[in-house]
Amino acid sequence: MMNKIKASLFLAASLFVANFIKAQSLEDGKKFMYYEKYKSARSIFEKLATANPNDDVATYWLGQSMILSESNTDVAGAKNLYQKVLAANSNSALLTAGMGHIELLEGKTQDARNRFETAISLSQGKSIPVLNAIGFANINAKQGDASYAIDKLKQATTLKGFKDPDVYANMGDAYRKFADGGNALQSYEAALRIDPNYARASYRIGKIFQTQGYSQEEIYMKYFNEAIAKDAAYGPVYENLYQLFYSTNVGKSAEYLDKYLATKGEDEPNACYYRASMKYAQGDFAEAVTEADKCIAAAGASSPFPNLYGLKGYAYNRLGDSINAKAALDLYFQKQNPEKIGPTDYTTYASILLKFPGNEQLAGTYVDKAVELDSTEAGKVGQLKTIATAYESRKLYKEAGDWYKKILNVKAAPTKTDIYNAGYGYFRSGNFDSSAALFNLYTQKFPEDIFGYYMVGKSYWGIDTTMEKGLANPAFQKAIEIGEATADSMKVRIKNQLIGSYKYMIAYSANVKQDKAEALAYCDKVLAVDPADEETIRNKAAIANMKAGTGAKTKSTETSGTSTTAAGAKPKSPAK
Repeated sequence: MMNKIKASLFLAASLFVANFIKAQSLEDGKKFMYYEKYKSARSIFEKLATANPNDDVATYWLGQSMILSESNTDVAGAKNLYQKVLAANSNSALLTAGMGHIELLEGKTQDARNRFETAISLSQGKSIPVLNAIGFANINAKQGDASYAIDKLKQATTLKGFKDPDVYANMGDAYRKFADGGNALQSYEAALRIDPNYARASYRIGKIFQTQGYSQEEIYMKYFNEAIAKDAAYGPVYENLYQLFYSTNVGKSAEYLDKYLATKGEDEPNACYYRASMKYAQGDFAEAVTEADKCIAAAGASSPFPNLYGLKGYAYNRLGDSINAKAALDLYFQKQNPEKIGPTDYTTYASILLKFPGNEQLAGTYVDKAVELDSTEAGKVGQLKTIATAYESRKLYKEAGDWYKKILNVKAAPTKTDIYNAGYGYFRSGNFDSSAALFNLYTQKFPEDIFGYYMVGKSYWGIDTTMEKGLANPAFQKAIEIGEATADSMKVRIKNQLIGSYKYMIAYSANVKQDKAEALAYCDKVLAVDPADEETIRNKAAIANMKAGTGAKTKSTETSGTSTTAAGAKPKSPAK
């Protein structure tokens, strides 16, 4: 009897220890997930799943480590894993939610929703981990429903025994998915009330303010530093700061990169790339290429990190080596996951492609993709300007005008310069109908500005080169009206447009209308503004000798856009 009691006690103790080790290991794995150390997490979950193949909790987390690993994403593997264990444990609500996550990633949104509802039914809506898994899946997947995620996460917070800050952090991420910063902030603050040292929440609050731009630097840096103070091992904040300062403060960026790599350790397989990228940030482009080549060689038979080819392309571009830049970016676009190609990648590649005739259509497609991907107005405008200036540099002015015109559709409030750039691209290429339309738009938005009317006149003159139809007359007359009403102290700023408009009217009055008195009156107006204008002095003399019914054959450097004389040169851009 005593031996049986001892055996029972020993068995109970052994089970207790085994369960304790299991729980500790599972929590260790989840902690690695929190730190985004997916390789380490996967190692733990694989051991647990191997020891107990029907352990749905370990299996769920193993699948998550496979899905979230940026360097080694294996959605298909996670799917096979979930399906295999579900076949033996069909009532697992957690794995059912995991399958819903897989289906969202596959774009099967209705199938995913059915899975999630089934998971909720299986757990009777009373499982915090299941509701949290559903919420996270809808945040993580591009086609996930953030509103649905918030609803289920809120449900989790009402359940008995709730005390998981991760749920509120996920809720904050869900609100951020549709740019509701206010509610996101409240959610992260709720997470901190549960666990004041929950660094992820402080970091995420900082990200809210970071998206508002550099003007919020004091605030977002406060929260990033707060996250570090709470948990110096929380690597994501260092990675973010490395990227944040990469283009503005290389020293700080390098410092944060060192800290990021130290916290990530073996879980960062692309450390070689990150160090090579710092050479680029430091302006040592040749060394960046050398280091990237070393990283590629070190990868051996395994596939090198695709970003290494992108880094080489950018570096060669900065070195002025378009051939090697194109070759490297060709490989980058072939090897990189399309979802990881960013807006700047597309525009940089497009600008390089334009240096090789025959790639214009492909380059345009890439810029459109960049604009589609960029989430900010400033970013979209920047992408469009990159391609527009590339066309401009090649003297392809009509194409430059096309791209500058797209900016008008992107910006909520286009400036004078925005309209001018598009209109002048068409003007320089001889597309006078298009330039007239844009400069007419300019006059509608800025009716008190002489410049718009002046360029409308120049555009119509390009159409009506003989002035016989008088198409340009109303525009030049309006420009004169505005110019003459301008205070004398300000006339120096519009002198060229006013004199140019007068000179058109001199030519029209003398050569088409053959009105000697009117032509001389316009000559006097020019000389009142600039008494030393030699062209007008000569034309006035010719007009004075003009016989009734004949033109004076005046000469004017103020001509339509087809002229190569001084007035045909680029007019000064208007002030913004």
